[in-house]
Amino acid sequence: MKKTLIPALAPVLALVAASVALPAAAAQPQQGHGRPPVYADAGGWNSINARQANLDRRIDQGVRNGALSRREATRLRGEFGSLVRLEANYRRGGLSRWERDDLNRRFDRLAAQVRSERRDGDNRRG
Repeated sequence: MKKTLIPALAPVLALVAASVALPAAAAQPQQGHGRPPVYADAGGWNSINARQANLDRRIDQGVRNGALSRREATRLRGEFGSLVRLEANYRRGGLSRWERDDLNRRFDRLAAQVRSERRDGDNRRG
């Protein structure tokens, strides 16, 4: 009996698993090329700490794989540090909508600079 029951249940279990996974996948917003949206959480604001960690990781990765020169990385890290200090100043009194938008614009600009520097082919060591 067990041998006939398991093969009969396999398609049913696969259908149940697919029906659970499909709504979750369909609910994920897309922002072109499969990138996650900037505003990812229910409050409409992606974690500032997550954005900082991601940018820091991308700069480190660019240095490790040779896509960024030391000079480029030093400049990008300096701009990153300025942005972290600005964010800390904004947080002292609580983030207003304007401050969030300002930080978002600055993070976007820095992310674009990191992307550009990593792709520019100017990866001389030094």
